[in-house]
Amino acid sequence: MLAWALNPANPYGYYMLLRIVCCAMCAYLAVAAANSGKTHWTWTLGIFAVIYNPIMRIHLTRDFWSVVNVVTIIVLAVSVSQLERKEK
Repeated sequence: MLAWALNPANPYGYYMLLRIVCCAMCAYLAVAAANSGKTHWTWTLGIFAVIYNPIMRIHLTRDFWSVVNVVTIIVLAVSVSQLERKEK
């Protein structure tokens, strides 16, 4: 969803759905990181959950959101692999 968000022709509703999904996913991963004792991942993912919060929205330019989306893709990929590896 984050990669598809880089397409500027998406309707506004898509970005609202993206906020809900990303906020929920980051919050879930933050709780998983907290349960694993990974404090740095808990804070990092918690901050991303706040950024994508659909209730109290952060208003940024489209170009800046594109950068945030790419950074989020990287952070989520690394965090999932780190949390998965540590749980095994």
